[in-house]
Amino acid sequence: MTTNTTKSIAINYGLYLGGVLSLVTVLAYAVNLDLFTKWWFGVAIMILVIVVGVLSSIKSKALLNGFISFKGAFSSYFITILIGLVISSIISFVIFNVIDQEASVVLQEKIIETQVEMMRGFGTPEESIAGIVEEMQKQENLYSLTNILQGIVFQLVGFSVVGLIVALVVKKEPIEA
Repeated sequence: MTTNTTKSIAINYGLYLGGVLSLVTVLAYAVNLDLFTKWWFGVAIMILVIVVGVLSSIKSKALLNGFISFKGAFSSYFITILIGLVISSIISFVIFNVIDQEASVVLQEKIIETQVEMMRGFGTPEESIAGIVEEMQKQENLYSLTNILQGIVFQLVGFSVVGLIVALVVKKEPIEA
């Protein structure tokens, strides 16, 4: 017999999030690598991650009869996000380091091209652009283990800030008489 706990809810939502993010990554890889360079693609993924984290906190609150502490709401959100990001990152690592290493190189070139176009659009001097491009070209594989781990940490920090706000909104302590 299984009992639902806030932790099990967070884990389940994290697995769902990881599955959806992995599916999106695989589809973007298979259909068009340019999707990884589009700003709206990144924003859509961020919104998806936040929405699933919020749903996890709300579901945990519902499980506890409408009452959840700040810590409980944040923990539910954080566990969900952590699991989802780790699963998605593992899939990205496998795709770009095991299955198709060349795709990582192509993607890095596409990202550099996109950044150059954006900098020119902002009127950045060509000398500055050349220096930035040179630095970007020196970078190792975007999907190296080090870069993926750093990405997870930075994303967790960013999403945790949102999670703190979510926990403030979702929390509801029982009224003590």
